[in-house]
Amino acid sequence: MESVKVLDAKGLACPMPIVKTRKAIQEINAGEILEVHATDKGAKSDLAAWAKSGGHELLKDTQEGDVLKFWIKKA
Repeated sequence: MESVKVLDAKGLACPMPIVKTRKAIQEINAGEILEVHATDKGAKSDLAAWAKSGGHELLKDTQEGDVLKFWIKKA
């Protein structure tokens, strides 16, 4: 999946991954994809809820070891 920006939120506890994601998504254009890497287990439900509430689309999420990866398409 082709992302235009990768946000490294590894090692950050809630709510920082959401705060950083909100800032990063403002820096890309509508229709572009932001890739987020996080290690906070709560990020999975938090990012899904945040994306939905903002009208963005969570395209995919995976886990590689301790790292959760998310691809969010900006509304």
